[in-house]
Amino acid sequence: MKNIKEELTSKEELNNKLAENLEAAMQDKTFNALISKLKLTKEVAMKYTTKLEETTKELKNCSTCKGLYECKNAYLGHVNSPKIVSNKIYFTYLPCKYQKKLNEKETLEKRVANATMKDIETNDKKQLKIIKWMDTFYEKFDLSKNLKGLYLHGNFGSGKTFLLTALLNELKNNKNVSTCIIYFPEALQDLKDDWETFGDKMTYYKNVDILLIDDIGAEKVTEWGRDEVLGTILQYRMTNNKITFFTSNLTIEELEKSLSITTNGIDNVKSRRIIERIKQLTTDLELISENRRG
Repeated sequence: MKNIKEELTSKEELNNKLAENLEAAMQDKTFNALISKLKLTKEVAMKYTTKLEETTKELKNCSTCKGLYECKNAYLGHVNSPKIVSNKIYFTYLPCKYQKKLNEKETLEKRVANATMKDIETNDKKQLKIIKWMDTFYEKFDLSKNLKGLYLHGNFGSGKTFLLTALLNELKNNKNVSTCIIYFPEALQDLKDDWETFGDKMTYYKNVDILLIDDIGAEKVTEWGRDEVLGTILQYRMTNNKITFFTSNLTIEELEKSLSITTNGIDNVKSRRIIERIKQLTTDLELISENRRG
């Protein structure tokens, strides 16, 4: 067994080694800044030099990172962060700004996807006209009748998608209606990327009881997307009295102009044809309200 003198010598050698490691680590500006921010004493910092160096490395990764797709940290979208409790350091993984943004987006999407009429706040007077229209539509709803949907346009984040999703969820859950919500820019890309399912998806979009085309006007306009996809879906739904809803940041007039311009030039005739179908299918209402996503 070691005697007391040997143990003291061993501890002294260990402390000297820890001190050397800390001194070397302190040459790094990021590490130095971390120590200063945490207000660590030399004695405490010596004990955790290796773990603090791991945090420093991850902080450096974050400083040049442009998104989750190039995250180099051990835990995707997170950084190993120290926290001081009773003069001890505990390390935990905290989400980076990109992960936080993704978490917020997923939370919002989940809230929207599960929305019901009961979840709609009625203290925003700017939404009352829309809510009244929705209440009337719900009460009078009958698939055997030739009912018009809604073209709901307004500023970004005003709650357009949330309101209409709530209505569609109520109809689906309580009146046995088949519904489909497509984010139009993404739907176009999906159709383009998978030709094997193109026909099946188009058939579904044309025949579902109620279709919500979300954020029309946000897509990159092409003749194929406008005429072969959107035009085909709307023509079928108009001819067969299928209820169709739209949300957009653009007014009908602005959408017409947007749809007329493609990489191959300007075609006002085909754009007007799409707009006439939308007008035939919907009532046009505006929602200008606060940005709820902000």
